[in-house]
Amino acid sequence: MASMPAFLCAALTVFALGACSPKYNWRDYASPDAGYRVTFPAKPSSATRSVDLDGMRVSMTMTAAEVDGATFAVGAAEAPDAARARAALDAMRLALLRNIGAAPGAGRTASASASDGGTSRAAIDVDATGSARNGQGGPLRLVGHFEARGTRFYQVIVVAKDKAVPPEQIEQFLTSFTLH
Repeated sequence: MASMPAFLCAALTVFALGACSPKYNWRDYASPDAGYRVTFPAKPSSATRSVDLDGMRVSMTMTAAEVDGATFAVGAAEAPDAARARAALDAMRLALLRNIGAAPGAGRTASASASDGGTSRAAIDVDATGSARNGQGGPLRLVGHFEARGTRFYQVIVVAKDKAVPPEQIEQFLTSFTLH
């Protein structure tokens, strides 16, 4: 029996190497104007738009990357004062819960407030499951961290089909977020 042709061997080698490429290609990202660093699982892109958070109109910059339909995103904005920045956290959480069809009280896992050298801070974590708006595609999961420091506030979220993203990938993204 003749040996496999050289081009077929080369094609199989290329296919095997391609199959080994990582699904998550982690890369550091530093916001040029919002004072945070994070590691995204793919090349991120950014967009800024005006949003209404419970009557407060702000320009929010969203920087996001997508891997297999899962969205990893950081939103950043600035409020007129620290109290309104803290209030924006729950407004963002509720809006995102509505977007995935989850109950308003779903998924709030932690809340904290502190003062750091005169700068007020607050944080809320969430892990909730809902369903796609159009009812197609099954349950969606939102895992996120919402934080206010002074007048700036942030949302760090992963939205994907339920169980589509391994927990260690979600953890890597959320824990890589730092303010400076």
